[in-house]
Amino acid sequence: MDIYRQGIAPILFYGVKVDPEWIHHQTIEFLSWLGRHNQRPPARWIQSQFAHSCCLDDQRLHQDLWGLSFPNPVGLAAGFDKDGVAAGVWGSFGFGFAELGSCTLHPQPGNPQPRLFRLPEDEAILNRMGFNNQGAAEMAARLSQRQQLASSGCAFPIIPIGINLGKSKITALEEAPQDYLGSFRLLKDLGDYFVVNVSSPNTPGLRSLQDAGQLARIFDALQGENQGIKPILVKIAPDLEWEAICQVIDVAKSYQLSGIIATNTTVSRENLQTDIISQTGKSVKDEAGGISGAPLRRRSTEVIEYIYRTTGGKMKIIGCGGVFTAVDAWEKITAGASILQVYTGLVYQGPWMVRQILEGLLEKLAENNLTHISEAVGLSVAGVERGVEL
Repeated sequence: MDIYRQGIAPILFYGVKVDPEWIHHQTIEFLSWLGRHNQRPPARWIQSQFAHSCCLDDQRLHQDLWGLSFPNPVGLAAGFDKDGVAAGVWGSFGFGFAELGSCTLHPQPGNPQPRLFRLPEDEAILNRMGFNNQGAAEMAARLSQRQQLASSGCAFPIIPIGINLGKSKITALEEAPQDYLGSFRLLKDLGDYFVVNVSSPNTPGLRSLQDAGQLARIFDALQGENQGIKPILVKIAPDLEWEAICQVIDVAKSYQLSGIIATNTTVSRENLQTDIISQTGKSVKDEAGGISGAPLRRRSTEVIEYIYRTTGGKMKIIGCGGVFTAVDAWEKITAGASILQVYTGLVYQGPWMVRQILEGLLEKLAENNLTHISEAVGLSVAGVERGVEL
């Protein structure tokens, strides 16, 4: 029996009336404690138990992308561990990689509370957090300490760590390139890959930076500093029109970006079962913020397939949006995603979700007579020549 889905989740979602952000904070505090004390009991024993029950290591799921080794294609999306306080723990929950942030150059409290809402009837989350985080310098100090601990020996899985960069709210839009550059300079030696987030709906004007001209200014600054050393990706909104996505693809090609994350949360409120947000008493249509989870599943997959088809499968894609099961993961991989990210699915499915998805993916490989997960990338997209990258 899955104790989380059968026992804990129903209480959290339908029983006790506790602020979801408070529960999230307590979870992150616990995981941070595990990471800080993983060389001592009882934290070491607890983490080892999670690693034993959550991890699945199979060479058929390994991939090498951008010179990085991903033990499996399921990663943690940005937003869950905003300040990287649990960076050393995520591998023990079966993840093949984890993305920290969003991190901004300047520390900021984010938007007023309440700002995080569960929509259990839709298997969704509505958030308007507003990039609340302790700032790039604080994250840099924390990750530097983590590197020192890792170099002294770690018994738990070490996975690639990405860092998601956002624009500080106090920074004017015209100064965005320097804001992103400042964060990147502080963190460039501490992350395995970096993501430029210009698609959150919760920072005023941020999505306007998805415009081709604005993006070009940002990547001109970043790639000038980077000199091709670290993989840099861009994360886009699911609400972009196809023409706008094409423009993002053109910029990504021009600046030799390593890939695109598709997608961030949506501002659409179509086909939601939820009518009223209980914490505020307002209609979900009147509440600001982005929706993640099951309502995003179909659109994010459509965007993945569009990018894969448009680029002839040559642009690497991280698929994100509504991944709860192996079936969801398989749909995004066969649509063109090389690797995936989860957030809302983890909230609803619990800590054993990653292993369940990986077991299901191995079954899908067997059903389709495939020997490696890379062979499934773009499998459902007609008219694109596919190669195997191992």
